[in-house]
Amino acid sequence: MKISNNIRRLSKSEISQYDSEGFIKNLPVFSKRGVEELQTFFNELKNRLPSNVDINKTNMWHKASKKFYDVAHTPEILDYVEDLLGPNFYLWGGQFFYKPALSQSIVPWHQDSQYWPLKPSNSVTVWLAIFNTDKDNSAMKIVSGSHKTKKYLHNENNNKDYILNQEVDDEQIDKNKIVYMSLKAGEISLHSDALLHGSDANTSDRPRCGITFRYSPSHVKADLNEWPFFSIQTARGSKIHTLNPVAPIPRGEATPIRGFQFHQEFESQW
Repeated sequence: MKISNNIRRLSKSEISQYDSEGFIKNLPVFSKRGVEELQTFFNELKNRLPSNVDINKTNMWHKASKKFYDVAHTPEILDYVEDLLGPNFYLWGGQFFYKPALSQSIVPWHQDSQYWPLKPSNSVTVWLAIFNTDKDNSAMKIVSGSHKTKKYLHNENNNKDYILNQEVDDEQIDKNKIVYMSLKAGEISLHSDALLHGSDANTSDRPRCGITFRYSPSHVKADLNEWPFFSIQTARGSKIHTLNPVAPIPRGEATPIRGFQFHQEFESQW
Protein backbone atom coordinates (compact mmCIF):
# COMPACT_ATOMS: atom_id res chain seq x y z
CA MET A 1 0.00 0.00 0.00
CA LYS A 2 1.31 3.41 -0.97
CA ILE A 3 2.76 5.42 1.89
CA SER A 4 2.04 9.12 2.55
CA ASN A 5 4.65 11.68 1.54
CA ASN A 6 4.24 13.17 5.04
CA ILE A 7 5.58 10.12 6.86
CA ARG A 8 8.01 10.84 9.70
CA ARG A 9 9.10 9.71 13.17
CA LEU A 10 7.60 10.81 16.47
CA SER A 11 8.77 14.14 17.81
CA LYS A 12 10.03 14.60 21.37
CA SER A 13 6.86 16.51 22.20
CA GLU A 14 4.67 13.65 20.91
CA ILE A 15 6.59 11.10 22.97
CA SER A 16 6.20 13.38 25.99
CA GLN A 17 2.47 13.68 25.24
CA TYR A 18 2.11 9.89 25.14
CA ASP A 19 3.81 9.64 28.53
CA SER A 20 1.64 12.34 30.11
CA GLU A 21 -1.69 11.90 28.30
CA GLY A 22 -1.58 8.28 27.10
CA PHE A 23 -2.22 8.87 23.40
CA ILE A 24 -1.05 10.43 20.13
CA LYS A 25 -3.27 10.94 17.09
CA ASN A 26 -3.28 12.05 13.45
CA LEU A 27 -0.05 10.34 12.51
CA PRO A 28 0.23 9.99 8.71
CA VAL A 29 0.79 6.54 7.20
CA PHE A 30 -1.00 5.92 3.89
CA SER A 31 -1.46 8.18 0.85
CA LYS A 32 -4.76 8.73 -0.98
CA ARG A 33 -3.92 5.79 -3.22
CA GLY A 34 -2.93 3.77 -0.17
CA VAL A 35 -6.31 4.51 1.43
CA GLU A 36 -8.09 3.18 -1.66
CA GLU A 37 -6.02 0.00 -1.36
CA LEU A 38 -6.78 -0.17 2.35
CA GLN A 39 -10.52 0.09 1.77
CA THR A 40 -10.37 -2.63 -0.90
CA PHE A 41 -8.41 -4.80 1.53
CA PHE A 42 -11.03 -4.28 4.28
CA ASN A 43 -13.93 -5.15 1.99
CA GLU A 44 -12.15 -8.26 0.73
CA LEU A 45 -11.55 -9.61 4.23
CA LYS A 46 -15.02 -8.62 5.50
CA ASN A 47 -16.70 -10.34 2.56
CA ARG A 48 -14.84 -13.59 3.27
CA LEU A 49 -16.73 -14.02 6.54
CA PRO A 50 -19.84 -16.21 6.78
CA SER A 51 -23.01 -14.13 6.87
CA ASN A 52 -23.69 -15.04 10.49
CA VAL A 53 -20.27 -13.89 11.77
CA ASP A 54 -19.80 -10.30 12.99
CA ILE A 55 -16.37 -9.01 11.98
CA ASN A 56 -16.13 -7.23 15.35
CA LYS A 57 -16.25 -10.61 17.08
CA THR A 58 -13.25 -11.98 15.17
CA ASN A 59 -9.64 -11.61 16.16
CA MET A 60 -6.25 -13.11 15.28
CA TRP A 61 -6.31 -11.77 11.71
CA HIS A 62 -2.55 -11.26 11.85
CA LYS A 63 -2.10 -15.00 12.41
CA ALA A 64 -4.59 -16.02 9.71
CA SER A 65 -4.00 -13.63 6.80
CA LYS A 66 -0.69 -12.79 5.13
CA LYS A 67 -2.24 -9.59 3.77
CA PHE A 68 -3.26 -8.48 7.27
CA TYR A 69 0.14 -9.48 8.67
CA ASP A 70 1.84 -7.31 6.05
CA VAL A 71 -0.23 -4.24 6.96
CA ALA A 72 0.53 -4.80 10.65
CA HIS A 73 4.24 -4.91 9.75
CA THR A 74 4.23 -1.75 7.63
CA PRO A 75 7.69 -0.32 8.44
CA GLU A 76 6.38 3.20 8.92
CA ILE A 77 3.85 1.99 11.51
CA LEU A 78 6.55 0.02 13.30
CA ASP A 79 8.77 3.11 13.34
CA TYR A 80 6.16 5.01 15.34
CA VAL A 81 5.75 2.12 17.78
CA GLU A 82 9.50 1.71 18.16
CA ASP A 83 9.76 5.34 19.22
CA LEU A 84 7.57 4.40 22.22
CA LEU A 85 8.56 0.80 23.02
CA GLY A 86 12.19 0.64 21.96
CA PRO A 87 13.90 -1.70 19.47
CA ASN A 88 12.55 -5.08 20.67
CA PHE A 89 8.81 -5.64 20.51
CA TYR A 90 6.25 -8.08 19.17
CA LEU A 91 2.77 -8.10 17.62
CA TRP A 92 0.11 -10.06 19.47
CA GLY A 93 -3.31 -8.73 18.37
CA GLY A 94 -5.05 -7.76 15.13
CA GLN A 95 -8.73 -6.88 14.87
CA PHE A 96 -11.35 -4.79 13.03
CA PHE A 97 -13.72 -2.38 14.79
CA TYR A 98 -16.51 -1.69 12.31
CA LYS A 99 -19.71 0.31 12.67
CA PRO A 100 -21.86 0.73 9.56
CA ALA A 101 -23.98 3.86 9.09
CA LEU A 102 -26.59 4.38 11.82
CA SER A 103 -25.17 1.59 13.97
CA GLN A 104 -26.40 1.60 17.56
CA SER A 105 -23.39 -0.34 18.85
CA ILE A 106 -21.64 1.30 21.78
CA VAL A 107 -18.27 0.59 23.35
CA PRO A 108 -18.56 1.60 27.02
CA TRP A 109 -15.76 3.31 28.91
CA HIS A 110 -13.11 0.72 29.80
CA GLN A 111 -9.40 -0.01 30.14
CA ASP A 112 -7.96 -2.73 27.93
CA SER A 113 -5.36 -3.66 30.54
CA GLN A 114 -8.00 -4.99 32.92
CA TYR A 115 -8.97 -7.64 30.31
CA TRP A 116 -5.44 -8.60 29.30
CA PRO A 117 -3.37 -11.06 31.44
CA LEU A 118 -0.05 -9.52 30.44
CA LYS A 119 2.76 -8.67 32.87
CA PRO A 120 4.04 -6.09 33.13
CA SER A 121 1.15 -4.09 31.68
CA ASN A 122 2.69 -2.35 28.67
CA SER A 123 0.97 -2.52 25.28
CA VAL A 124 0.60 0.10 22.57
CA THR A 125 -2.51 -0.08 20.40
CA VAL A 126 -2.35 1.29 16.86
CA TRP A 127 -5.80 2.37 15.55
CA LEU A 128 -5.68 2.68 11.75
CA ALA A 129 -8.58 4.60 10.18
CA ILE A 130 -10.00 2.95 7.06
CA PHE A 131 -12.50 5.79 6.57
CA ASN A 132 -12.54 9.38 7.80
CA THR A 133 -13.54 9.16 11.45
CA ASP A 134 -15.02 11.89 13.63
CA LYS A 135 -17.42 12.38 16.53
CA ASP A 136 -20.53 12.00 14.32
CA ASN A 137 -19.57 8.58 12.97
CA SER A 138 -18.32 7.21 16.29
CA ALA A 139 -14.68 8.15 16.59
CA MET A 140 -13.03 6.54 19.59
CA LYS A 141 -13.12 8.80 22.65
CA ILE A 142 -10.50 8.76 25.39
CA VAL A 143 -9.93 10.36 28.80
CA SER A 144 -6.61 12.15 28.58
CA GLY A 145 -4.18 11.16 31.34
CA SER A 146 -6.38 8.36 32.67
CA HIS A 147 -3.64 5.77 32.04
CA LYS A 148 -1.87 7.08 35.12
CA THR A 149 -4.61 5.56 37.27
CA LYS A 150 -3.67 1.95 36.74
CA LYS A 151 -7.05 0.42 37.55
CA TYR A 152 -10.58 1.79 37.47
CA LEU A 153 -13.59 0.00 38.94
CA HIS A 154 -15.48 -1.79 36.15
CA ASN A 155 -19.12 -2.79 36.62
CA GLU A 156 -21.13 -5.33 34.64
CA ASN A 157 -23.73 -3.89 32.25
CA ASN A 158 -25.61 -6.15 29.83
CA ASN A 159 -27.08 -3.37 27.67
CA LYS A 160 -27.93 -5.05 24.34
CA ASP A 161 -26.15 -2.30 22.39
CA TYR A 162 -22.89 -2.67 24.31
CA ILE A 163 -20.05 -4.49 22.58
CA LEU A 164 -18.45 -5.12 26.01
CA ASN A 165 -20.34 -6.10 29.14
CA GLN A 166 -18.14 -4.21 31.60
CA GLU A 167 -17.94 -0.47 31.93
CA VAL A 168 -16.47 2.32 34.00
CA ASP A 169 -19.46 4.40 35.13
CA ASP A 170 -19.77 8.09 34.37
CA GLU A 171 -19.04 9.14 37.95
CA GLN A 172 -15.42 8.07 37.45
CA ILE A 173 -14.98 10.00 34.17
CA ASP A 174 -13.39 13.46 34.12
CA LYS A 175 -15.60 15.04 31.44
CA ASN A 176 -13.14 17.91 30.97
CA LYS A 177 -10.49 15.51 29.70
CA ILE A 178 -12.50 13.69 27.04
CA VAL A 179 -10.88 13.80 23.59
CA TYR A 180 -12.47 12.46 20.38
CA MET A 181 -9.88 10.70 18.26
CA SER A 182 -10.85 12.14 14.89
CA LEU A 183 -8.67 10.71 12.13
CA LYS A 184 -8.41 11.04 8.37
CA ALA A 185 -8.48 7.77 6.45
CA GLY A 186 -4.94 6.39 6.37
CA GLU A 187 -3.91 8.05 9.63
CA ILE A 188 -3.28 6.24 12.91
CA SER A 189 -3.53 6.96 16.58
CA LEU A 190 -1.53 5.30 19.36
CA HIS A 191 -2.84 4.69 22.86
CA SER A 192 -1.77 3.03 26.09
CA ASP A 193 -3.40 -0.18 27.30
CA ALA A 194 -4.34 1.59 30.56
CA LEU A 195 -6.09 4.54 28.88
CA LEU A 196 -9.85 4.86 29.45
CA HIS A 197 -11.62 4.79 26.10
CA GLY A 198 -14.89 3.88 24.38
CA SER A 199 -17.13 5.00 21.51
CA ASP A 200 -20.70 6.17 21.00
CA ALA A 201 -23.28 4.99 18.47
CA ASN A 202 -22.69 5.92 14.82
CA THR A 203 -25.41 8.48 14.19
CA SER A 204 -24.17 9.37 10.70
CA ASP A 205 -24.83 7.98 7.24
CA ARG A 206 -21.13 7.08 6.91
CA PRO A 207 -19.35 3.87 7.93
CA ARG A 208 -16.63 3.88 10.53
CA CYS A 209 -13.92 1.26 10.74
CA GLY A 210 -10.52 1.01 12.32
CA ILE A 211 -7.97 -1.77 12.40
CA THR A 212 -6.18 -2.29 15.70
CA PHE A 213 -2.71 -3.74 16.06
CA ARG A 214 -1.43 -4.57 19.55
CA TYR A 215 2.30 -4.47 20.30
CA SER A 216 4.28 -5.13 23.48
CA PRO A 217 7.99 -5.06 24.32
CA SER A 218 9.83 -8.35 24.51
CA HIS A 219 9.83 -8.60 28.32
CA VAL A 220 6.00 -8.69 28.55
CA LYS A 221 4.71 -12.21 29.30
CA ALA A 222 1.18 -13.60 28.95
CA ASP A 223 -0.48 -15.83 31.52
CA LEU A 224 -1.20 -18.88 29.36
CA ASN A 225 -3.47 -20.35 32.02
CA GLU A 226 -5.85 -17.48 31.28
CA TRP A 227 -5.03 -17.02 27.58
CA PRO A 228 -3.85 -20.42 26.29
CA PHE A 229 -4.27 -19.25 22.68
CA PHE A 230 -1.77 -16.38 23.09
CA SER A 231 1.20 -16.33 20.71
CA ILE A 232 3.36 -13.62 19.22
CA GLN A 233 5.05 -12.54 16.01
CA THR A 234 8.25 -10.52 15.91
CA ALA A 235 7.73 -6.90 14.96
CA ARG A 236 11.18 -5.45 15.62
CA GLY A 237 14.40 -6.71 17.16
CA SER A 238 15.86 -10.07 18.09
CA LYS A 239 15.15 -10.55 21.82
CA ILE A 240 11.63 -11.82 21.31
CA HIS A 241 11.33 -15.61 21.47
CA THR A 242 12.01 -16.29 25.14
CA LEU A 243 8.82 -15.78 27.18
CA ASN A 244 5.81 -16.48 24.93
CA PRO A 245 4.78 -19.00 22.23
CA VAL A 246 5.57 -17.89 18.69
CA ALA A 247 3.09 -17.94 15.80
CA PRO A 248 4.34 -18.48 12.24
CA ILE A 249 4.08 -15.86 9.55
CA PRO A 250 0.95 -16.74 7.52
CA ARG A 251 1.73 -18.34 4.19
CA GLY A 252 -1.68 -17.50 2.71
CA GLU A 253 -5.20 -16.38 3.47
CA ALA A 254 -7.29 -17.95 6.24
CA THR A 255 -10.31 -16.36 7.92
CA PRO A 256 -10.85 -16.21 11.69
CA ILE A 257 -14.48 -16.82 12.70
CA ARG A 258 -14.24 -16.42 16.50
CA GLY A 259 -12.65 -14.05 18.95
CA PHE A 260 -9.91 -16.37 20.13
CA GLN A 261 -8.32 -19.14 18.08
CA PHE A 262 -5.03 -21.00 18.20
CA HIS A 263 -2.71 -20.15 15.32
CA GLN A 264 -2.54 -23.84 14.39
CA GLU A 265 -6.21 -23.66 13.35
CA PHE A 266 -5.30 -21.52 10.34
CA GLU A 267 -2.41 -23.51 8.96
CA SER A 268 -4.52 -26.08 7.11
CA GLN A 269 -6.29 -23.27 5.21
CA TRP A 270 -3.14 -21.74 3.69
